[in-house]
Amino acid sequence: MRFMILIKADKHSEAGVLPDEKLLTAMGKFNEELVAAGVMLAGEGLHPSSKGARVRFSGTDRTVTDGPFAETNELLAGFWLWQVKSKAEAVEWVRRCPNPTAGETEIEIRQVFEASDFGAEFTPEARAAEGKLRAQLK
Repeated sequence: MRFMILIKADKHSEAGVLPDEKLLTAMGKFNEELVAAGVMLAGEGLHPSSKGARVRFSGTDRTVTDGPFAETNELLAGFWLWQVKSKAEAVEWVRRCPNPTAGETEIEIRQVFEASDFGAEFTPEARAAEGKLRAQLK
């Protein structure tokens, strides 16, 4: 099972403040543990929303809004993509994670859809096409 681990932004990450050396070292050690355990597939920090944009869809219309965005509690500062056996295992890994901010924050855990989740609607042809596309990404 794959899970996306979403690190919520705070006022410091949104201000572009980089983590201090102590936190970078702790996160580096944690990432090494994830890699050694075969859990981590990807992971990155994100620039503040002031460097981003949103595209709002309304039927066929598209509206682009440049950052920054006011709703800090809804913004992301980083992510991991993990391969684990269960949500419980993902939760246990997150519980071991160093606090990514100086204060209070949340880390959200969301399961990634797999082809098998779509059942019979996901035809063998569609599965083969997805597999071919994913192989090109590696």
